[in-house]
Amino acid sequence: MKYHAQKCLKVPHLAILAGLVLSALATDAMAAVNLRLAVPDPAQSSVGQAANRFSELVDEKTNGEVTFQVFPDGVLFGGDQNAAINQLGSGALDGLILASSVYASFEPRMNAISLPYLFNDYDQLQAYLDGEPGQELLQSLERLNIHGLDFFLRTFRNVTTREPPITTAEDFAGLTLRTPNNPLFVNLFKALGANPSPMAFSEVYSALQLKAIDGQENPVEVPWNNRFYEVQGQLNITQHVADAFLLALSDAAWKRIPEEYRDEVQQAADEMTSERNQIEIEQEQVIIEQLKEKGMQVNQLAEGEREKIQTIAQGTYEAFSDEIGEDFMNKSLEFVRQQ
Repeated sequence: MKYHAQKCLKVPHLAILAGLVLSALATDAMAAVNLRLAVPDPAQSSVGQAANRFSELVDEKTNGEVTFQVFPDGVLFGGDQNAAINQLGSGALDGLILASSVYASFEPRMNAISLPYLFNDYDQLQAYLDGEPGQELLQSLERLNIHGLDFFLRTFRNVTTREPPITTAEDFAGLTLRTPNNPLFVNLFKALGANPSPMAFSEVYSALQLKAIDGQENPVEVPWNNRFYEVQGQLNITQHVADAFLLALSDAAWKRIPEEYRDEVQQAADEMTSERNQIEIEQEQVIIEQLKEKGMQVNQLAEGEREKIQTIAQGTYEAFSDEIGEDFMNKSLEFVRQQ
């Protein structure tokens, strides 16, 4: 009987020990915050690489207490980028990297980044994104229940055409060019005498192949990644519009991150964007050479033509003053002038 009593006493001890182990495991599971980060392009694209690098840095800086799983190709938002921003604001998406020009449909001040020929070089663009205007744009997302972390630059947009090459302002006349569904792009190409044709990006390759349009405009990685060199012969270095990628979290996701790790998440964003800015600039020339190897002719604007096009482009600014806001428009122009 004495042995039986001692044996019975062990059972509660084992139960308590098991409970403590389960409790510890549950606490560990609750401590780790696992979030999903959506991007619109393939994993090997610039934005896909940026997302994976951010995920690595967050994991490293928080010792695995905060993690991001990357979902490429727009799979979390059905490829609809406007829907992605709505989902981010509602908390249905945790995180998102998307172009600032898409955000312009929700926050018109974002259009300031893409004012045609606003920036002469990447130093000006980077200073703008890192400076007071960029910070104001990040803060403007708060009304959408979105927490902006940081911008990183995209290389300037250039026009590709089947024929002819574009080396003068007059060469735009009569060309049917696919543009984003954004009045800023439409007005620019109308002013240059072209016929802008907004359409979904998923339709662009077939429209080029069928010769329904003469060309399109995007940073050079887009015609490379999407094999536009198969249906376009001319890469025209117009550098007409700047853009940026924006890394953001939903407010709900940001609040799920323990306060003790929020600085580390922000540091990971800052470190990633700094790295990407340099990589984007370096890769641009590499991609131009790759497009040349695929048979595309690379055309530079003739002497004095950039200034001529820039003057035409600046004539479209007034149409966006009310939308962007006169104060922010003037602040943006003055900031760039001082660089």
